[in-house]
Amino acid sequence: MTVTDTAGVHNAAPLPPLAARARSTGGSPVRDILAVTARPEVINFAGGLPAPELFDAEGIAAAYRDVLAETPARALQYSTTEGEPVLRAALADRTSARGLATGPDDVLVTTGSQQGLSLLATALLEPGDTVLVESPCYLAALQAFAFAGARVVAVPGDEDGIDPGALEELVVRERPKLLYTVPTFQNPTGRTMPAARRAAVAEIAGRCGLWIVEDDPYGELRFEGGRVPWIASCDGARDRTVLLGSFSKVMAPGLRLGWLRAPAGLVRACAVAKQAADLHTPTVNQLAAARYLADRDLDAHVARVAAAYGVRRDAMLTGLADALPAGSRWTRPEGGMFLWARLPEGYDTTALLPEVVRHDVAYVPGAPFHAGTPDRATLRLCFVTQTPDEIAEGLRRLGAGLRGAGA
Repeated sequence: MTVTDTAGVHNAAPLPPLAARARSTGGSPVRDILAVTARPEVINFAGGLPAPELFDAEGIAAAYRDVLAETPARALQYSTTEGEPVLRAALADRTSARGLATGPDDVLVTTGSQQGLSLLATALLEPGDTVLVESPCYLAALQAFAFAGARVVAVPGDEDGIDPGALEELVVRERPKLLYTVPTFQNPTGRTMPAARRAAVAEIAGRCGLWIVEDDPYGELRFEGGRVPWIASCDGARDRTVLLGSFSKVMAPGLRLGWLRAPAGLVRACAVAKQAADLHTPTVNQLAAARYLADRDLDAHVARVAAAYGVRRDAMLTGLADALPAGSRWTRPEGGMFLWARLPEGYDTTALLPEVVRHDVAYVPGAPFHAGTPDRATLRLCFVTQTPDEIAEGLRRLGAGLRGAGA
């Protein structure tokens, strides 16, 4: 309908508003910071970017060449929503070899593990449902759950992750649909939940009736200590745990390849949601990844990457005491990509960031990672993207920026 004013000019009627979820859910603070700090001279500890010089570009390129040379019609054609059978079989074999018996039908290939979160939110959550998360929590998970209209509640915890006693109290009181956790080299803290605590979480989920979403994008990047079994492998959790995985951190994020392992009914529900989202993950990417797994030793490649990341973690740990104000504390991750620091009381890392960026270095303030009351003295640092020398220089700039801001 158009409206005519007194001068006879036709004015278009206003458009209907955006959906409430689009109006109420903000963008990613990490993405916003990366846009502001895209200048090449900035040493960026803010992003969760794997080191590009460590990608096996030759091996990945060879896999694409072979697939396109040998099976071009298949590689360039539509595929099934659940994923290419050869890739699902390879993922099932890798999962089984790590202690969780898995068949191809248990696996759904996703366009990055982030899509897995979106599919689970679609399949499991109604607006107003309660989701429990760690404190602090992976930012994009908070985004996905908020976009689904969920009520997100943080579970108190400590350096070992969520507190099982607090978890049980919240499950009884809040009746949540699911618990979301990154138990191994957590984003943002880098901490790892011990085996006994994982078993306690699994027992609560089984006894109280709760889905567990176990996100494991970093678990293979261990450079110290021993592997801790998945929650999904604990007694009581096998029929109620969704395990999310990704090639982004171990092969390359540009492939946009992830997967979820879940009970059959939930796999079917997520497949229906995926049909509505993108029909299927790109066929050529799936076949190239499967070919890479068949022809190359991914585990050996990951071991080389993890060793390099361990050296970079040590470089960051070495320089933190001089960079941060006296009285600061930080984690010492055994793997993954991140560490978490807390400045003394009274500091606000969001307010300090602009001055720090003027010194050509960046971090992510900790406040957005909190579902509840934010701890404004916290920040996340990624230690894998830069070389040890670049890390040392970045920490020198960070210290100068914090001192310049009065920290």
